Amino acid sequence: MAKILFMVSGATYLTLKDGTRYATGYWAEEFAAPYKQLTEAGHQVVVATPNGVTPNVDMMSLRPEMAGGVEAALELEAIIRSAEVMRRPRQLSDVRLEDYDAVYLPGGHGPMEDMWVDADAGRLLTEQLESGRPLVIVCHAPAAMLATRIHGVSPFKGYRVTCFTNDEEEAVGLASRTRWLLEDELKELGVEFSRGEIWKPYMVEDRNLITGQNPHSAAVLGERLLQVVK
Repeated sequence: MAKILFMVSGATYLTLKDGTRYATGYWAEEFAAPYKQLTEAGHQVVVATPNGVTPNVDMMSLRPEMAGGVEAALELEAIIRSAEVMRRPRQLSDVRLEDYDAVYLPGGHGPMEDMWVDADAGRLLTEQLESGRPLVIVCHAPAAMLATRIHGVSPFKGYRVTCFTNDEEEAVGLASRTRWLLEDELKELGVEFSRGEIWKPYMVEDRNLITGQNPHSAAVLGERLLQVVK
């Protein structure tokens, strides 16, 4: 049995460029799909957040039209409701990475509010990348890579990476409203950015780093995680 750390945003909103708050959190599918895959295979999941706050699901991600239908939305809700680990998260500052076989970061817009400037998130990502153990990140969660910069330089420079694209941000109506765009910031970080079609599963693997483009990529990442922790 493997032990996997889920580093989850604790944000409940995203501050937009006009100063207003956009209600958000983590995206249901991005937590629920890998969580179900891993726990059903007998692996243990531990959740940690900035300051140990209880993660907040983005309610939009539980709408049937966003989840792929009424049945899919109800299943996501049931998985989240049954996940006791989400109600008693650890603090990122207390995490010892040697206790875990892999690290996974689900997205939602939350990481663009807290994880991108969280020193503990930056430290843990840097340590996990250097350890050679699996580091799996999806959608908006690569925002946490921005917290790894020291004097403007990130250890992720030169790695092949994907994330929620500018086109997808445009499609959800937030591209012109956010303070910054994740795709642009990752390119500035010096990663080798790649992408697939919008809303289609897309995974990029470079050494021990595995990234996914959007919510529909989460299940693909979960399957890959199952393979690498066996």
